[in-house]
Amino acid sequence: MSGERKRLSLPGEGGKLLLHSCCAPCSGELMEAFVESQIDYTVFFYNPNIHPVKEYELRKEENIRFAQKHGVPFVDADYDTDNWFARARGMENEPERGIRCTMCFDMRFERSALYAHEHGFPVMTTSLGISRWKNMQQINDAGRRAVAPYPRLSYWDYNWRKDGGSQRMIEISKREQFYQQEYCGCVYSLRDTNRHRKAQGRERIKLGVMFYGEDSGGEPEAK
Repeated sequence: MSGERKRLSLPGEGGKLLLHSCCAPCSGELMEAFVESQIDYTVFFYNPNIHPVKEYELRKEENIRFAQKHGVPFVDADYDTDNWFARARGMENEPERGIRCTMCFDMRFERSALYAHEHGFPVMTTSLGISRWKNMQQINDAGRRAVAPYPRLSYWDYNWRKDGGSQRMIEISKREQFYQQEYCGCVYSLRDTNRHRKAQGRERIKLGVMFYGEDSGGEPEAK
């Protein structure tokens, strides 16, 4: 694998960690790093943005499979799409990394922070920032906002991409043959990605057909 992992320590006084996971490919490197560092953590899967439900189930089941492999607790949170669409109203045509994505991060992290607060987790983090397709500052700002109401909860803004983390993410995905999603997750991302493909003379995205492996070209074009 690319580079040796550094042993990690939770910020503050330690304890247990709540990991908001967006998908198995992005979470794989974090999960294995936590296991190696003997960090007590739980995976929290709250992603009501993912559309359609077939795509949501594919991503969730891959994450469950990997969590079970490592004996890690997995919390399957609500798929409250109505609330997500209500919050996205008026932002349907915003670009990727714009205010719609900020809203989406806020919504997912607010729920994660509430769960962490109610269940005694002193630290939470997310796998979203490891992908080069995401704006790390945008994600970390949302994480800090989410924990602000809870004095005993902190957000861990570690740069998971550094020291070979991004490359290990791809290598783990290929080793595990994770499902390879081809768009960020929401219906608007799917729409815009298909428009881009059409302009390039390419076929529309087909759900559930691409998996990482020996023939995988690397990271998907959007995550």
